[in-house]
Amino acid sequence: MKTRLTSALSSVTFGLAILSGLAFVGTGVSHMLDDGAVCVETGFWANARLASDGPSAEKGVEAAGSVTRLCQNDPSVGQRAADLGGELPWLLFASLALLLFSRLLTTVLRQGPFTEAVAQRLTALGWFVTIGTPVTGLIVGWSQSWLVGSMAPVVGSGPTVTGPMALALAGLAGVILGKIMREGVRMREDLEGTI
Repeated sequence: MKTRLTSALSSVTFGLAILSGLAFVGTGVSHMLDDGAVCVETGFWANARLASDGPSAEKGVEAAGSVTRLCQNDPSVGQRAADLGGELPWLLFASLALLLFSRLLTTVLRQGPFTEAVAQRLTALGWFVTIGTPVTGLIVGWSQSWLVGSMAPVVGSGPTVTGPMALALAGLAGVILGKIMREGVRMREDLEGTI
């Protein structure tokens, strides 16, 4: 029963990884071919109002009444690419993390749960999530910051890190569990060698 459940979970995870990869490619292609406006949300001017002395926007940029949403009607290639930077990094991160998890489950099915290979895959998944979460968040934050700066230049509106940073803690837990499993595997091998 547990083997069937693990096998089903491995298949579902692999399917989700493929779907996330296809969403990554599809979003990128359709967005670059789109000729519509590019919009970005910003909290930099959360309390500002549009007025004659308010923040200046570039030509062709429409701003909402509270100046928290900016839209460029005729975006440049760089603006369109920066707009993609708000969506694509998380899709790519999710696809790769699901693929690594699927490989981990496949290794559990083939070799058993308490093996060196499973410990290595768990550690690799943990490091990927630990490092990938803030890097992906920084890429998204930088893209959005650059996009806002290209529409309404402001001094001091630097990049931020966005996204669920708690995932980095889950990644660290995976790294620690992988190390514990590796030590457990070595202890079991030593015990089997002495008996």
